[in-house]
Amino acid sequence: MGDSETLIKEKLIEDGRKAFFEKKRLKLKKITFKIDSIFNISQDSLLLAKYYHFRALQCKLSYQNDSAFYYYHQSKNISKKTNDSLPVGRRLLSLAVLQRNAKDYLGSEISSIEALEYLEPKKTKEPKELYKYLNSVYNNLGLISNELSQKEDAIRFYNKALEINKLNKNDEGYLYTINNIGLFYQKINKNKIAIEYFNKGLSFDSLSFKYPRNYVLLLENLAASKFLLGKREGVIISYEKVLKIKKRIKDNWGLSTTHVNLCDYHKRFKNFSKAKYHANEALKYAKLTHNNQRWLEALQLLSDLTTGKESKTYLQEYITLNDSLVQQERQLKNQFAKIRYETGKKEKENAFLKTENEKKEAEIAYQKQQTTIGWLGAAVSILLFFISVSFFTFRRKKILYQAQLQKAQVRERERRRIAKSLHDEVAGDLRLLHTRLEKSQMIEEAQKLDMVKENVRNLSHQLSSISFKKVNFIDQMINLVSDYFAPGFVIKIHNIKDIDWSKTNRYIKRLLYLSTRESIQNCKKYAEASKVDINFSVRKKYVFLSISDNGVGFDINTCKKGIGLQNMQERVEELNGTLAIKSELGKGTKIEIQVPLNAK
Repeated sequence: MGDSETLIKEKLIEDGRKAFFEKKRLKLKKITFKIDSIFNISQDSLLLAKYYHFRALQCKLSYQNDSAFYYYHQSKNISKKTNDSLPVGRRLLSLAVLQRNAKDYLGSEISSIEALEYLEPKKTKEPKELYKYLNSVYNNLGLISNELSQKEDAIRFYNKALEINKLNKNDEGYLYTINNIGLFYQKINKNKIAIEYFNKGLSFDSLSFKYPRNYVLLLENLAASKFLLGKREGVIISYEKVLKIKKRIKDNWGLSTTHVNLCDYHKRFKNFSKAKYHANEALKYAKLTHNNQRWLEALQLLSDLTTGKESKTYLQEYITLNDSLVQQERQLKNQFAKIRYETGKKEKENAFLKTENEKKEAEIAYQKQQTTIGWLGAAVSILLFFISVSFFTFRRKKILYQAQLQKAQVRERERRRIAKSLHDEVAGDLRLLHTRLEKSQMIEEAQKLDMVKENVRNLSHQLSSISFKKVNFIDQMINLVSDYFAPGFVIKIHNIKDIDWSKTNRYIKRLLYLSTRESIQNCKKYAEASKVDINFSVRKKYVFLSISDNGVGFDINTCKKGIGLQNMQERVEELNGTLAIKSELGKGTKIEIQVPLNAK
C-alpha cells in the first residue's frame, strides 16, 4: 500500500471514530462501507479488523448490544491473527464494558484480565494511548468489584489506575478514576470521604471548559453526596447547572440521571409538582437512550407521586419492564457466552485439524517404510483377537448401561407427568380460587393462597425435564450460576469448557445439572456459604463433578441426609455412579460425584 493509500486509510479511520463520538450513525455507516470496499481490493487485514470494529460501533449507537458484542469479537480475532496486541486489548476492553453493563460481571472480569495480558507487556510508539486503555481496564475491574461489594479489590484496582495515570498524565483518566473512588465511598455511605474526592476532581484547573463531561459527573455526584448527608445548601443549584450543561453537550443518557436526582430532591421537600415534572423528564430521556436503570427508577417515582389508576398503571409498567429486563439480561449473558464458546471451539477445531493433518502425513510416511508382510499379518491377527474380546466386553457393558438408562427414562416420564399435573391442574385450580377470594375481598387469604400457588408452580418447574437441545449444557450451567450469583454469594465453574458435552448422554448431563442445582441451593439456604467452587473433569471413561463451599459444614455421623441429598444419591446410583460427601463443622462441605460415561 502506497503513501497516498495509507493516508486515505488513516483519514477514514479517524473520520469513523469522530462520527461515533459525535453520534452520527449514518456517516459512520458510509465510512464503514468505504472501508469494506477498500479491503475487498487490498485484502489488508487491518482494514478488515477496523470494518468489524466500526460495525460494532454502529450497533452501540442503536443499542444493539448483542450484535456489538459479536462484531467486537470478530475484530479482536482478526487482530489476534495479525499479532496486533494493542487493538486486541482495546476490543477486549470494549467487550468487558458491554458485559458489565449487562451485569455479566464474571464475563466482564475475564475479558478485562485477558485485555491486561495484551496491553501490559505491549511496547508501542504511542505509550500515552497504551496507558489510557490500561487505566480504563483497571477502572472497569474496580467498577465490577464495587458492584460485587468486594471493597478491597475495588480500591486496589482504582489505585492501580492512578499509578498508571502518573506515567501518562492523562487528565480525563485521572478525573474518571477520582470520580469512581468517590462513588465507591458514596455506595458504602461514607459520603464525607466521597465529597473529598469529588472536590479533589473539581479543583482541577478550568475543568468545566476543558472536560465538561467529567465536570458534570463530579459536580452531580458531589451534590448527591451532600443530599444524602441531609445538606440542602447549594444542592439544587448544582443539579440545575449540571442539567444545563448536559443539554448543551447533548448528553441525553446523563440527563435521565439528573432528572431522577432532581425528582428525589423535590420529593423529599414535598414539592410534588416539580418532582413529578422531573420524573416525567427522566422517563422521556431514559426511553430515548435505553437507560434501563433510570427507566425503572422514573416509573417507580411516578408510581409514588401519583394516585389511583394512574399510579397502578406506572406500577404495572414498572413490573413488566423489570421482568423484561431480567429476561433480557439473561439472554444477553447467554448470547455473550455462546459467542465466546463458539469462537473458542472454532479455534480448537482448527488446531485439531492441523494436528490431524500432520498425523496423517506421518502415518503415510510410516506405512511406506513397512516392508515385512508377515509381521503385519501377525499384528493384524493379534489385533483382531483383542478387538473380539473388547467387542464382547463392550457389548455386555452397553446392555447393562442401557438397562439403567431405561430406568432413568421411566422416572423422567413420571416426573414430567407429575409436573404437568401440578402446573396445569393444581396450579390452575388454585389460581381460580385465588381470583374468587380477591373478588370476595378476602385479600389476606388470597395472598396466602397465591404463595401456595407459586410454590406449586416452582415445584412443577423443578420436576420438569431439563432440555439440552435448545440450550446446550454449558449455557444451562452458566444460566444456573447467573441465577444464584450474588455479591455475597460467589460461584465459580472450572474446566467445564474442556469437555466435549455433545458426546455425553443427556441423562448424565441432567444428573450433573440437578446435582449442581441442589448443592447450590443447600449452600445458600443452609451452609451460610459465601463461595462455591464447581469442578468438572473426565478421566478413564468417567466424568467427575466436585462441589465445595466455605460454609458452616456439619457432622456427617450425626446429621441425616435430607430429601434433596437422598434424591441426588438415587439419581447417581441409577447411572452406576458413586456419591461421596465430606464435611466438618466450620470447614465447609465437599460433594464428589463419579459417573461412567455412556458407551457408544
